Amino acid sequence: PHQHSPGDQGGFWISIFHYMCLLNVGLYGVMPVYKYTVASASPTVRILTMPVTELENVFIPLDDGRNLSARIWLPDGATGSPVPAILEYLPYRKRDGTAYRDEGNYPVFAEAGYAGVRVDISGTGESDGDFDDEYSPRELADALEVIDWIANQPWCDGNLGMMGISWGGFNSLQVAALQPAPLKAVIAVGTTVDRYNDDIHYKNGCHLYSNFMWSSTMLCYTSRPPDPLLVGDRWKEMWKHRLDTQPYPMEIWLAHQRRDEYWKQGSVGEDYEDIKIPSLVISGWADLYVNAPPAMAANNRLSRAINGPWTHKYPHIAWPKPRMDLLAQAIRWWNQWLQGQDSQAMQTPAYIAYISEGVRPGGYRDFEPGRWVAEDNWPSANISTSTLYLTADHALKSQPQNAGVMSICSPQDCGVACGEAFPLKPDSELSGDQRIDDAGSLVFETEVLDQSVDILGRPRIFLRLSIDKPIGNIAVRLSDVHPDGLSHRVSWGVLNLAHRSGNENPVAMRPGEYEDVELLLDECGYRFPENHKLRISISTAYWPMVMPPPAVVTASIKPGQASFLELPVRQGNDCIKPAEPDADPRPDYKYYRQPDYARSVEKDLQRNMTHFQVYDDTGDYQVAGHGMRTRYTHEDIWSICPDDPLTSKATSAFICYMQRDDWQIRTVCESSYQCDAENYYLRATVTAYAGDVEFNRRSWEKVIPRDFT
Repeated sequence: PHQHSPGDQGGFWISIFHYMCLLNVGLYGVMPVYKYTVASASPTVRILTMPVTELENVFIPLDDGRNLSARIWLPDGATGSPVPAILEYLPYRKRDGTAYRDEGNYPVFAEAGYAGVRVDISGTGESDGDFDDEYSPRELADALEVIDWIANQPWCDGNLGMMGISWGGFNSLQVAALQPAPLKAVIAVGTTVDRYNDDIHYKNGCHLYSNFMWSSTMLCYTSRPPDPLLVGDRWKEMWKHRLDTQPYPMEIWLAHQRRDEYWKQGSVGEDYEDIKIPSLVISGWADLYVNAPPAMAANNRLSRAINGPWTHKYPHIAWPKPRMDLLAQAIRWWNQWLQGQDSQAMQTPAYIAYISEGVRPGGYRDFEPGRWVAEDNWPSANISTSTLYLTADHALKSQPQNAGVMSICSPQDCGVACGEAFPLKPDSELSGDQRIDDAGSLVFETEVLDQSVDILGRPRIFLRLSIDKPIGNIAVRLSDVHPDGLSHRVSWGVLNLAHRSGNENPVAMRPGEYEDVELLLDECGYRFPENHKLRISISTAYWPMVMPPPAVVTASIKPGQASFLELPVRQGNDCIKPAEPDADPRPDYKYYRQPDYARSVEKDLQRNMTHFQVYDDTGDYQVAGHGMRTRYTHEDIWSICPDDPLTSKATSAFICYMQRDDWQIRTVCESSYQCDAENYYLRATVTAYAGDVEFNRRSWEKVIPRDFT
């Protein structure tokens, strides 16, 4: 028997036995089949009590001749007694990229009576063809074929659910909107209903840094080869094809700087009622994707929504704690909608949210203080609006005071405490002490609170303002100020002022002319404790989160009747206690080199430059079962002069290593970005090595005009 140590902490051995290799002719090819049972138990690891059969690699044929690769987990006896199936559909490589997570989730679903099917998108992993773009019409059309294939397998009873986080959450909702008959329910985590305003590319017309960062990431993912153990000698041919056809994503995304048809395609918020099956939509306050759960709850009667304190992770393995037992929640959801059991899934409140309290930023956040609350309906009658006016003495008050004009011209490096767009780790990726950025902002705050204040929903700010240039951005942050001065960002929002009346047809500002503008901040659930203060910070820069406009901008704001903050205040001290996971279901992988991570800001006083640097090394780890060793390193450097937005530039380098015995490959993906007043300048190179020999090299160099950004 093969043995490995499961769980993040180890501590015991799980026996994997009944290993056999079935040689089937045709569609399934040659594939190992594993049966898992558990020999011992631990409080840190979820265990299986029934055998589960794994089909390591199955090729799903598409009508145009391409085959998509799948990894499948089946309940014991499913071939004789068909069961419902759960599909997760991603470009992140089932063989190594998501194997660790998949091996925690799908055996548990199989034990509960569901076939788990993890499929790689075209041109990724072991799937044939090329990768074209995220959430493309072809990707969704392929998903419909995959669903039809699964529904007609002898081990499937014709009923499917679809789930995923991030990419898989996006396309779960997008496929649901296409209404394939076998699909009966979805679970979408870390997702969006608006691809333009609530994803990594743009936010209210502001160009996000993560547009470049994620483009570089996808170059790395889509340039990796299939595993020769699964596709045989044709692995080089497949690899060459994907290297020669992979797009440079930044070129595509930067060609659509407005909310045009490109972004509307796949944005389920265009018509929520296209989703006619139950959807469970989940995210975390520390994630970029906080707005989708309550939006779905408010606009689709079959939806249920949850927002917790988490980063961009499945909530049963996420930080900060408390966690939520997603696998138990999912099984209850599937039991109701795929098997027709009365699990009372729709008795779940419309919206469950975590109300964080008195969070102190900085350092590693294992646990976030607060409590869970439930709303039977959303929007809720329990939420009332509290209005606070911006005043000339930098206060937030319940009554307006008309006096004067207040101006702000932020340094271009204001924003270094912003944190990551979608943090994966609860450390320096989270937003930091806001005092760093408040020094370059216009700040308004309340008196010390004499009683706590709870908010749940989207704060909204109205400003009467002008700017001295036609194009400019405004960033607004709502923070909790502790008695010792520490400041925690609760919510934030940004607005490209050319998009003040909509994202489809931007209109430049008239310099010096005052207008009334409105900005929605992100969803949040927070208790401001007694003896704390609420603070609003307004800046004209938020770097590196937001790319700067073409020129330095000064904004002038008139405090008084037209400049105010609306808070969604929730009364009461009620609380609920959702189930937390009693174990971590993931296995242990062997590490030959431990992960490393660094995040820093450097002030070059001699050259008057600020550099923001991120270094990430996944470590060298071996995937259990088939011996693949994988590692990638990633380094991003963002630079800007505090006085000159046109000095903004970024470089990114991903190096990926894969090996097994004497088979070794390496890919090097290098990208750069910079701008002037009229254009963005993009460069990228992907170099692939088989062993130490260069196998393929491809470069891009693009100039893309700025469009009101």
